Amino acid sequence: MTATPLLAALTARAEAKAHPRSPRPHRCPCPAGTLADRPDATVVRHADTVAKAHASTTTPTDLAPRLATAAHHPDLLLPPLTGTPVPLHGRLVTFWPYGTPVDPDDPDAAPWEEAATLLARLHRTPATRGLPPMRGPAKAAQAVARLRAATPPPTATAPILRAWSTLPAWASAEAPMPDTTTLCHGDLHLGQLVRHPAPDGPWRLIDVDDLGVGVPAWDLARPAAWYACGLLPPEEWTRFLHAYRAAHGPAVPGDGDPWPALDVPARALTVQTAARAVTKAVAEGRVLDEVEQCLVDACARMGSVPPQLPSSFSK
Repeated sequence: MTATPLLAALTARAEAKAHPRSPRPHRCPCPAGTLADRPDATVVRHADTVAKAHASTTTPTDLAPRLATAAHHPDLLLPPLTGTPVPLHGRLVTFWPYGTPVDPDDPDAAPWEEAATLLARLHRTPATRGLPPMRGPAKAAQAVARLRAATPPPTATAPILRAWSTLPAWASAEAPMPDTTTLCHGDLHLGQLVRHPAPDGPWRLIDVDDLGVGVPAWDLARPAAWYACGLLPPEEWTRFLHAYRAAHGPAVPGDGDPWPALDVPARALTVQTAARAVTKAVAEGRVLDEVEQCLVDACARMGSVPPQLPSSFSK
C-alpha cells in the first residue's frame, strides 16, 4: 500500500484541481475516493477530476510524449486536463477528467466491440514523435522476475518458466520488438475503458503508462489468452475479433486464422498473468485458486508446444 503522506497529498491536489477557486479548507459534498492504490499507481477522484501518481520509476522523458499523444487524440484516448506532470513525494502526478468505468457486475454489457474498434483505430494512427516502445514485454519480464524472487514451489514455477523460455527474445524484453512504428496501448483490458463525458459518453481508452510503439497484436493478447485458457467465452472473443477486423485493425489478417499473429503475445500474457497469480498466492500464504491453477496449467501445455510465428501479411 502507498504511504499515507502520498495518498493524503494526492487527495488534496485532486480537490484543489477540482475546485481551484474555493477557499481551503472547506466542506465539500462532491463524490470522492481512492480508485487505486498500488505501487505502480495511486489514483484518487474528487468530483469530475482524477489525480494519478505514477510509478516512482516513471520519467518525464517517457511520460511527456505519452501525455501528448492522449491530448492529440481525444477521440481515442481520454485527454489529460494538463499536459505537464507535477512532482509529489517522489512521484509524477497527472490530472484527468473522470469517466464512467466498465461495470464488472454486468458482464453482458462489456464493450468488446467498442474496445476492439478503438484499438483498431489506435493501431492505424501515426505515432507521436519521440514515443518510447510500448511496455508490454517489459512488464511481462518484470512479473517473471518477481516470481523468481518469490521462490514459490517448483510445481507452480517450473511450468511458467518453461513456457517463458520458449518465447522469442522480443516478447521477453530481451530484444527490440519487430515493429517499431505502430501505436499501441500496451496494457489493454476492459478496466482501461471509460465513458467520457460521464456517465454515458463515448468509450475512451485510459492509462497511458504503457503506451508506445510496438507489435499491435500485444493489445489483443489478453482477451486472446483468456479465450485460449477457457476464461473468456468463445462468443465474446468472436465479437471482439470480428469488430477489430471490421475496423481494419492491422494486428491480424483480415480473414482466416488469426492465431499465428496472436500466439506469441497471448503466450507472453498468459505467463505474465500466471506469474503474478503465483507470486500473489505466495505472498498471501495460500494455495492457488481455480482460475490461477488454470493459468499455470495453460503454461504447462504451452511449454511442450513451440509457439506459432506469424507469416507476413499486408497491414
